[in-house]
Amino acid sequence: MVVRNQRSSYLRKEGFSLNMYTDDELQQIHLATLEVLWQEGVHVNSKQARDIYKNGGAIVDHSTAKVKIHPYMVEEAIKSAPSTVTMASRDGKHDYVMDGSRVGFTTFGAGITMIDPDTGEVRGSTKKDLELTALFGDYLDTVDIYSHAVTAKDAPACSVDLHEAEAFLNNTSKHCMHIDLANSENIKRYIDMGAAIVGGVDKLYERPIISALTCPQSPLQLHQESCDIIIQLGEVGLPVNVLSMAMSGATTPITLAGTLVVHNAEVLAGLVLSQLANKGAPIIYGSSTTSFDMQQASAPVGSPEMGMLNAGVVCLAQYYNLPSYVGGT
Repeated sequence: MVVRNQRSSYLRKEGFSLNMYTDDELQQIHLATLEVLWQEGVHVNSKQARDIYKNGGAIVDHSTAKVKIHPYMVEEAIKSAPSTVTMASRDGKHDYVMDGSRVGFTTFGAGITMIDPDTGEVRGSTKKDLELTALFGDYLDTVDIYSHAVTAKDAPACSVDLHEAEAFLNNTSKHCMHIDLANSENIKRYIDMGAAIVGGVDKLYERPIISALTCPQSPLQLHQESCDIIIQLGEVGLPVNVLSMAMSGATTPITLAGTLVVHNAEVLAGLVLSQLANKGAPIIYGSSTTSFDMQQASAPVGSPEMGMLNAGVVCLAQYYNLPSYVGGT
């Protein structure tokens, strides 16, 4: 049993506003996160990643794939991650700087159905649809970054992620964030595609026109592909958006603060891996965490609870001095 006595001089925030938590409350979420990462740990389904964690000071059990991350590793990783990330554009006219309280907008995905613009029928999305969404996003001044909006369901399963990259890279001059990279080989090919556009990997490091998003598997798991994305993009200095999709009441506690602790542990586990693989690698603190609708057995992306969780996530990202990215409608 752990004894937790009362706190002294502790500021609380009563009621709800955009500024969700006081600094004292954020510190408590942070300390609870450190406890989860050290006492409970995370499952890491990549031997390469587990070796990186172990070499960095974590306790690793290869037989169970459990990694326990010491608090000092988390604190050092937060300090070494850049607080400003430039999402370079292809033409140099739409570079977007992510930092502090700066607000921007992106398309979001990846949807699997479309309402056909000609017939009005609902159908599976295609590579052509993806190309058109990229053109549309390129035209809109309010879209700062293109995240591929729909999936190319008509492309071969083994290379659908590369077909998607081809579709959006050829149809927008803005920074492109891939949401669904599938495996290690295709991650390398995606990096090669970006390098071919700018004239080499060194140029890509100087002007990262591409990035990728990866989701930990909630609760508290980093799967193979997620680790590969964090390591491989981090090694060449490309931004990685570590985006938790925790569900309050399903994969996390029902309370907002409890959900944020699990969410935070998942994102910080990815952050630590990136900084151990390449100190200073650019990381974005991401979230599509929402509540779980127990009647519909779904995760509504647009619920009031999601907006509240997003506000909490942004507070945490600013607490760590990291750029953030949150989903919604």
